[in-house]
Amino acid sequence: MANENVLEPVSNAQEAEMAKVAQRCIMAALDHSRAPKIVLVEEGGDPGVAPTIELPPQALRAIADLLGLMAQQQPVMLIPQKHEVTTQEAAGFLNVSRPYVIKQIEDGVLKCRKVGRHRRIEFQELMQFQRQLQERSEVALQRLTELSQELGLY
Repeated sequence: MANENVLEPVSNAQEAEMAKVAQRCIMAALDHSRAPKIVLVEEGGDPGVAPTIELPPQALRAIADLLGLMAQQQPVMLIPQKHEVTTQEAAGFLNVSRPYVIKQIEDGVLKCRKVGRHRRIEFQELMQFQRQLQERSEVALQRLTELSQELGLY
C-alpha cells in the first residue's frame, strides 16, 4: 500500500480543534437538513460571492469522519474500493509473516486472485480477515481468563 495514500495527522492542537468544529458543523447540517450542498465562505469574505460545492450526503458523512480523525490527530489512509494488495503488503498490514498469509490463502481462509504467478488480495477481503483474526483472539483471551479464574490464578 503506497504511502501517497497516507494523510499525516494535523500538526497542532489549533488545527485539531478546527477539524473538530468543522466536523460538528457538518454533522449538524446532515442531522437537520437534507440539503446536499455546503457553502464555503472565506474569512471576512462576502457570503454571496462564496463558491458553492454540491456533495451527496454520503460524501459529507465521509468528510465528517475524516475531520473526526483529524481532530484526534490520527493519521488516515485512503484506500479506493476494490484496491488489491500483494501478499507482502497484506502481511505488513496484518503484522504477520508473508508465509502465514500464503498459508491462509492456500487453506482457503483468505481469498485472492492470481495475476500471472502473483496473488492479489482485495483490501476489503483483508479487512474482513483481520476482523475474524481479532474476534478469534478475543474469544481465546476470554477463554484464557475463564480458565485462570477457574484455577484460581488471578
